[in-house]
Amino acid sequence: MPTFITIGYGDEAGYNRVSDECKRAAHARDDALSAAGALIGRAEDPVQVRNPDGAGVRIERGPFLRSTLPIAGFAVFDAEDVDAAIERVSQTPCAMAYGVVEVWPLTT
Repeated sequence: MPTFITIGYGDEAGYNRVSDECKRAAHARDDALSAAGALIGRAEDPVQVRNPDGAGVRIERGPFLRSTLPIAGFAVFDAEDVDAAIERVSQTPCAMAYGVVEVWPLTT
């Protein structure tokens, strides 16, 4: 079965725009994904790591990627195909609270 990584983007303003019922349903979807074996986590502040030509490690605080919304979290799970992965994340907090969720198929 293929593995997918998802990146959820969202902010507190969008989250606060949805009803409490919508929030409960979205968090219930996250709970169901987790119970089914998905690895789900909230994003914290990133660190950039570079080691050009193996000449020495350079570390910088902060994201390299830029987006209008901050990265809110990640999930890694198996699904039958990309359509099934999309269905699984379509009801999660970022998707429902005016954010967005990217679905990335992983190949090994």
